[in-house]
Amino acid sequence: MSMDEKRTREAWRVFQIMSEFVDGFEKLECIHPAVSIFGSARTPEDHPWYRKTVEIAHLLSDSGFSVVSGGGPGIMEAANRGAQMGKSDSIGVNIVLPHEQKGNDYQDISLDFKYFFARKVMFVKHAAAYVVMPGGFGTLDEFAEILTLIQTGKSRRIPIILVEREFWKGLIEWFDSTLNGHGTISPEDLDLIQMIDDPREIVEAIFQFYEGRTIEPLPQEHELLLQL
Repeated sequence: MSMDEKRTREAWRVFQIMSEFVDGFEKLECIHPAVSIFGSARTPEDHPWYRKTVEIAHLLSDSGFSVVSGGGPGIMEAANRGAQMGKSDSIGVNIVLPHEQKGNDYQDISLDFKYFFARKVMFVKHAAAYVVMPGGFGTLDEFAEILTLIQTGKSRRIPIILVEREFWKGLIEWFDSTLNGHGTISPEDLDLIQMIDDPREIVEAIFQFYEGRTIEPLPQEHELLLQL
């Protein structure tokens, strides 16, 4: 491939990225406020985590929050399924992967993304809270992403709620003993995280966080798009 052909290919890639942002911004403009729910794609329908996710999403939807998930199976499907049972929109931001992840059938608004970073912008831009169910590397990536953005002031502070204490407590203890212990994070960084298992308490915690506040969109100077 010649240098000119490489430049042309890279230019078209930039346009593809731009089109994903434009499509996402247009389709999701109406969903404020929303809660993003993350978790494993491998959780089966009969698992207690799946059932709890349905309940959480249903409660959030009835409380006026659109629910955003990764659009795939497992916990993502449970989030969209519960949201559709309620009064608010069920949104899936699906990532296109070879031989993997098919979009679930419980989405009122569905978007497909080729680029992980463009997809992440949609999660952060519209989220009034993050609800993090048990999951694998992808869930950890999304969890660490929002922690980093808030810690560095690149995103407004929102509730970050870990669900299933027994699953998460070892990681949080490690954050405290190792990261905090060696000074690679500050003690107050741990205050960004809550662990709550009861679905109704999760919804109450989100409302309590915003009591007396307005849920504002991300300030323009902190938009992730400007970080690319």
